[in-house]
Amino acid sequence: MSSPLIIRPRAESVEGQSILRPLPSAKCRSVGPFVFFDHMLETDYAPGHGMDIRQHPHIGLSTLTYLFEGAILHKDSLGSEQRVLPGDVSWMTAGKGVAHVERTPADALAHGSRLHGLQVWLASPKAHEQGEPSYSHHPAASLPISDNLGVRICMIAGSGFCLESPVPVLSPTLYAHVLMQPATTLVVPDEHVQRALYLLDGELFMDGEPVEACSLVVLPEGEALTLDAEEECQLVLIGGDPLDGPRRMNWNFVASDGELIEQARAKWAAGDWPTVPGEISRIELPR
Repeated sequence: MSSPLIIRPRAESVEGQSILRPLPSAKCRSVGPFVFFDHMLETDYAPGHGMDIRQHPHIGLSTLTYLFEGAILHKDSLGSEQRVLPGDVSWMTAGKGVAHVERTPADALAHGSRLHGLQVWLASPKAHEQGEPSYSHHPAASLPISDNLGVRICMIAGSGFCLESPVPVLSPTLYAHVLMQPATTLVVPDEHVQRALYLLDGELFMDGEPVEACSLVVLPEGEALTLDAEEECQLVLIGGDPLDGPRRMNWNFVASDGELIEQARAKWAAGDWPTVPGEISRIELPR
């Protein structure tokens, strides 16, 4: 086996929510369409406290939120308002421009809550970068699951392991949530060109080598790999086809052309942007 690339995440805070962010990194700018990976760490919020990510813009990407615990209220400039629960997929494609808000719902804010989940960004193919924005919500029950010999695979988005998610991805994608019981094995095939593994918890070995928890392991291309769980493990696999050219990232904007980012920055700074109904507060453009 060729040596995998290990990316250790940086610890950050987003509007008070602690996260680990392994992607993007200087070592790796993307894995398939994935250009951004945030692990929202397990956080207990006391009554009156919660996550509150105010109105902010995006272009040229799709955001995907997937929770293990807690709830998030998603609102956007398309008029969507959706409570996102564990196992659901919240999928927003920004296209030429969208704004959204993510916060702890009012009832959870009042009583206190616990939050744990992932948010990833997938760069749109060039043909879709300036398309119309859209939003769709996919309840946990709508996602395909394989549960065999102590290994449970939920296909969050894209396809793999003979499963295909209903999430309307824009390019070949792999995004799977895997639970492995102790003393179980999973072969990760080479059905996607680029792949990476993120171990959330548990003791896991890949082709006999230990996997470091909360690091993004970029897998060698063209090789099938074997995962062995020494104890109960929880992980995600991401990947897909390589991007159709390099991407620029600046704040919340992703584009193949730097001019599109400059235009988006100018429009947000000038207030020339679609707004989320009922929302006034927003995150200003960083200098």
